[in-house]
Amino acid sequence: MEFHLFHIITFLMLVLVGTNAAMLPPQLYWQSMLPNSPMPKAFTNLLHPAGYWSKEKARDASNGGLDVGVRKGYEGGGTYLNDEKIIPLIYFYPIPIPLNESQIQLDDKQNVTLFFLKKDLHHGTKLNLQFKETTSNNNGTKFLPREVANSIPFSSNKMENILNKFSIKEGSKEAEIVKRTISECEANGIKGEEKLCVTSLESMVDFTISKLGNNVEAVSTEVDKNSNGLQQYVIAKGVKKLGEKNKTIVCHKENYPYAVFYCHKTDSTEVYSVPLEGVDGNMVKTIAVCHTDTSEWNPKHLAFYVLKVQPGTVPICHILPQDHVVWVSK
Repeated sequence: MEFHLFHIITFLMLVLVGTNAAMLPPQLYWQSMLPNSPMPKAFTNLLHPAGYWSKEKARDASNGGLDVGVRKGYEGGGTYLNDEKIIPLIYFYPIPIPLNESQIQLDDKQNVTLFFLKKDLHHGTKLNLQFKETTSNNNGTKFLPREVANSIPFSSNKMENILNKFSIKEGSKEAEIVKRTISECEANGIKGEEKLCVTSLESMVDFTISKLGNNVEAVSTEVDKNSNGLQQYVIAKGVKKLGEKNKTIVCHKENYPYAVFYCHKTDSTEVYSVPLEGVDGNMVKTIAVCHTDTSEWNPKHLAFYVLKVQPGTVPICHILPQDHVVWVSK
C-alpha cells in the first residue's frame, strides 16, 4: 500500500509541533498543502533555513527583541528605470491612491518599456528592460513563520507599536515605507477585486486555495544572470497563456521589514509565459500579466502615462519583477 507524501508530512508536522526545539517551517506547510506544486525561486529566496526558528526566537521576535530582516533603506521589489531609480510597487497594481506628477520618475530620453499593449504580446516585439536581482539568500527581507507574523501588529492603528518592535525611528525613511505599505494594504480595492495583504507564506497559500482550489501553480520571472544596465529584449517564440480564465491571483512583494505580499484576484487578468532574449544574449523566462479592463484604474496610473492611452480603452500588459508571483489554476 502506498504511503502518500501528504501522510508523511502530516506525521512530521505533529512531531515538530510536539517539540519545543523548532517551529514548523513555512516550506513544510507548503509541501503539506501543495505537494504537486513546485515552489518558485521568488519564494525560496525568502525562506530561512529549516530549523532556524525556535520557540525562543519566536518569543523574542514577538517582543521586539530580534532582528527579523529589517534593512536600512530596504526597498523590497521593483523594476529599475536605471541604476538610480526604482519604480514604486504601486504602479504594478491599480490601487486607487491619488498620485501626482512628481511621483512619476521617468527619464524621457530613455525609451523605457515598463508597460506595453496586449496587441504587442507576440514574437518579435522589442522591449527595453533591465533585470536586477531584488532578493537573495544573504540579504533582504524574509518570510516569517505564520505564528510569528500573527504575533506582530499590522495595522495603521498600531503604528507606534510596529515601529518600536523593529526599532524604527519615527520620521525616518524606514518609518515612511512601513506607513505607506500598510496604507496600501488597507485601501479599498477596485470593483471586482478580491485582495489581501499576506504576512506569511502560509497565509498566502490559504488565501490562494480559498479562491482557486489546491490544483494550482505559482510562477514567477526567473533570471539566470543580471543584465548590464537597461537594454533591448526581443520576445522570443514560445509565448504561452497560463491558467484558466478568471482563475489567477497576482501577489506583489511589498516594501516592509519582513516579507509581505499584496495578493489580488480580478476577473480581468490574463497571465502569459513570455521568453525574452537580450541583445547581450541573455535569455530570461518572464511572466507577463495583462489587464483586459482598466476602466476602474486611477487615471494617473503610470501605465496610462507611458502608453498615452485612457482608462478602459485597451488591454495593458507588463512584465512581473522577479520577486512577484502569479498563482494560476492548472
